[in-house]
Amino acid sequence: MIGTFISLTLITFIAAVTPMVARLIPRQVVPETVILIAAGAVFGPHALNLIHSDSEALELLSDLGCAFLFLLAGYEIDPKVIVGKEGKKGFGTWVVTFAIGLGVAFIMPDIASGKQGLIATALLFTTTALGTLMPILEERGLTGTQIGNTIIAYGTWGEVSTVIAMAVLLSARSTWKTAAILGGLLLICIWLAALGNKAVQRGGAMYQFLHSKSDTNSQMTVRVTILLLIVLVAFSAIFDLDIVLGAFAAGFVLRFVIPENSHTLEKKINGIAHGFLIPLFFVISGCGINLTAVADRPWLLVAFILALFLIRAVPIVLSLSLEKDTEQRLTLHNRFSVAFYCTTALPLIVGITGIAVKDDFMTSDIASVLVAAGAITVFLMPYFGALTYTVVDAEPISAVREIFHSPRDITTILNKHFEQERERARQYQDYAAKRIAWGLDTIQNPEERQEMRDLLVKNREEIQDFHQEQLELRKDLYAKHTDAIKEVYQKYHNGQLPNDHFLRILENRRYQRDDESTT
Repeated sequence: MIGTFISLTLITFIAAVTPMVARLIPRQVVPETVILIAAGAVFGPHALNLIHSDSEALELLSDLGCAFLFLLAGYEIDPKVIVGKEGKKGFGTWVVTFAIGLGVAFIMPDIASGKQGLIATALLFTTTALGTLMPILEERGLTGTQIGNTIIAYGTWGEVSTVIAMAVLLSARSTWKTAAILGGLLLICIWLAALGNKAVQRGGAMYQFLHSKSDTNSQMTVRVTILLLIVLVAFSAIFDLDIVLGAFAAGFVLRFVIPENSHTLEKKINGIAHGFLIPLFFVISGCGINLTAVADRPWLLVAFILALFLIRAVPIVLSLSLEKDTEQRLTLHNRFSVAFYCTTALPLIVGITGIAVKDDFMTSDIASVLVAAGAITVFLMPYFGALTYTVVDAEPISAVREIFHSPRDITTILNKHFEQERERARQYQDYAAKRIAWGLDTIQNPEERQEMRDLLVKNREEIQDFHQEQLELRKDLYAKHTDAIKEVYQKYHNGQLPNDHFLRILENRRYQRDDESTT
């Protein structure tokens, strides 16, 4: 027990310092999730051996963290999105990726053996780490946007379909028994959602009691939510289903029960989940990575990530490109952005490889490499997804064309395009601030409204500081250019300095050339 508490102390310390470490990284390109996983790999049993992840207590807390992660993911999903047009396309794309994955599994037999190994390998290529993605999408302001909804539509089926396929195809039970259990879980969820929604709509005595105790020491709404989660997760565990399925189901039920625009319970659950359990889950997941095994098989690590991109991302890009409505069709870089985000994979890779190792059709060393590859995608794919915006905003093709016509002006051209990207970044910041301002009037809770107003003020101050910094840089650049012009002029005019009129003419000509090159 002492060792468990020491491990827990180290895990909570890692969780506490991770946001600070992420803040120190330039442009904060590394998500906190990646840092947590990396810390688990370093301090886990395969490296420094300071965290004893095989403790039953830590395993239970890790499972609860996974459950809360997918509870929140299920709650964020709008059923209209996943059963709508994009959702149907998302499911169809998942079926295609699974078929391609089976083909690729045939040519990569070293990953897992036998028929079950073939299926497990194919499923590894089809998953989307939606639970892991949701915090990243929220941090980047994508939730509620067209791109965010598309990511959720495709990503949900990448998560749910894989879990159901695991239950049906990797289970020792007969298919009809598994189907009956899944049907029973569906009926329970429908009954709970209908019962809870009806109670909220009627506002009866039970609802009034729960509501009256929601902000007291009883915290009844939190307790009932946790009860719902534990019941559905226990159902999944009893019938040998992945707990992700039960947690997802609890999130769906919760969405139908909680009144619209009610954020108090969500904040409380977020505090429990992201404050303690979810960081612990990611650290424990990292502990399962054997860095020595990964170093011995770098080819497998790279091959798996490339195969994941080709099998999962490319079909999504093609599916989005088939949209006939030009107004609804995403631009090419947005299609790639959605595909990159949906290729993020980790929690289910841990689950699938765990089943494979337990049933002896995959070695633990291979599993470590695949989990490490999944952890890398948590950083790599969202980074590429965000990078598509930066690259497109800088208009690289236009820059190459300008450099081809005027190779001597390469520095000026590159600076102009980088400045253009920064200007659009400022526009995105302004738009984000406006979105907050528009939403202030719809917030009923005065404390929440004030906190959001303070956030808006903070955003404006950051934008002003950004503009001031850019102004100072522009002044320094102007002084540098002026000094260079004076130096060349003195070289050919016996040390004389050019007059102000001559300098203004050159500056006007430079800006004129900039304008001509953009048209």
